[in-house]
Amino acid sequence: MQIAAILFILPFSLNAQQQPYDVLISGARIVDGAGNPYFYADIGVRGDTIAALGLLGGHAARVRIDARGLTVTPGFIDTHNHSDRDIFEEPTAKAFLYQGVTTLIGAPDGSSPIPLKPAMDKLNALRMSVNMALCVGHGSVRRAVLGMENRAPTAAELEKMKGITRQAMLEGAIGLSSGLFYTPANFAKTEEVIAIARVVGEYGGFHVSHIRDEGNFILDSVKETIRIGEEGGLPTQVTHHKIGGKANYGKSVETLKLLDEARARGVDATVDQYPYTASHTSLGAAMFPQWAFGGGTTALKERLGAPEQRAKIKTEIVRRINDERGGGDAKNIVLTNCAFDRSLEKKSLAAILQERGKEPTVDNAAELTMEIQMKGGCSAVFHWIHEQDIERILQYPWTMVASDGSLTMAHPRSYGTFARVLGRYVRERKVIRLEDAVRKMSGLPAQRTRLYDRGLIRVGMKADLVILDPEKVEDKSTFEDPMALAVGVRDVLVNGKIAMRNGKETEERPGRLLYGPGYAGK
Repeated sequence: MQIAAILFILPFSLNAQQQPYDVLISGARIVDGAGNPYFYADIGVRGDTIAALGLLGGHAARVRIDARGLTVTPGFIDTHNHSDRDIFEEPTAKAFLYQGVTTLIGAPDGSSPIPLKPAMDKLNALRMSVNMALCVGHGSVRRAVLGMENRAPTAAELEKMKGITRQAMLEGAIGLSSGLFYTPANFAKTEEVIAIARVVGEYGGFHVSHIRDEGNFILDSVKETIRIGEEGGLPTQVTHHKIGGKANYGKSVETLKLLDEARARGVDATVDQYPYTASHTSLGAAMFPQWAFGGGTTALKERLGAPEQRAKIKTEIVRRINDERGGGDAKNIVLTNCAFDRSLEKKSLAAILQERGKEPTVDNAAELTMEIQMKGGCSAVFHWIHEQDIERILQYPWTMVASDGSLTMAHPRSYGTFARVLGRYVRERKVIRLEDAVRKMSGLPAQRTRLYDRGLIRVGMKADLVILDPEKVEDKSTFEDPMALAVGVRDVLVNGKIAMRNGKETEERPGRLLYGPGYAGK
């Protein structure tokens, strides 16, 4: 019996080996995405799959790539990405491709198309260079049912919200994003989010949250995110984890302890992070009390026109400039994307006040903030994060790297996050090892998003592969020039096709729309 089996299998194996590889990467130093020490091997790719690892130099191949002196990693997975908004204008996703990112997880912060299917169909038809998956956004679900009302849903309304969420999971959503910092999601009680999270968990999804507060109430906000996962019965993640405001510097010790305690009792709680000491969001969302947006833009303008309510709003803005986003100085808030007046862009609130002949006081900055919001609002960069907390969070074993970027965002994190970790925090500062950094960019996010056929260099896995020079990889984007492309990544394969060769994107568009585990169309 044994001899017969050997005689049957051996010719089959030889025939398989005689077939040429579509791509053969030779002489590679492989960092496999699991955190293991590097090793040397050739990689044979057939179709969209890694077909072989080993000494393959004598095998035929349609395309040979010499990787001697370079490192091969799995393609990086960005678990918090806003490019589902602008990838139709730039389907190569150059900002991320040049960093080795091969998969983008879109619709973060609780904001997604509702219904989801038309957006999924549009992405599925797009010839793009990278893969993309979408979350269903709690804030968008709430808005579809309650608008901008600041109240709890009725039982019937909550059932409608759960139904919308269930349909999105069947249509291929990969998980639930919540943005409890933003309105109208901020109006939701924790129990509402838990009820919706349970639906997502039933379909194998995860929860990722822009938490309610990243400043003075950071500990309560992390506890809430853990609770959503614990009671919702699904993995839960604090996204772009940061500690904001001078009074809070160092609290990452406490937040990471909360996560460790949750994991010890069986809660699959993780974080992601971008490596910058400044954040980016809308000026209104960051500086105004959330209650002020109840009822929408018209209601906000009415409140700003009512002296008593305007005074309450201003008091909160002053507090946020002093204690949180402003870091105590109006120069730390720099405007971007001001559609109503482009001349304001790249200027701090302090600089604008000085141009107008006013003292750059916190009080004046608060008045300017309200004026800007009345005229249509701007986005802004907020310098309010401490480097020590960045490094501590990056060293945490259950932290993954994510950009919170897009193809058009005026913040260097879009074009630089992954390269910055490899260049600054691995090579220069030696905060973490290369193998750990790659795991945080590939194997760990694949595990979190349940993309179990990606994120590792293993036979049978999808051939999303990056060839880079660890000694040269570097972010070039800055706050002055946020859209400068990273360097050091030479070649990128996506689904076995060469999307980037010798530092330039190719004509291939091998990216795919990836579906969540609850997708009904499988």
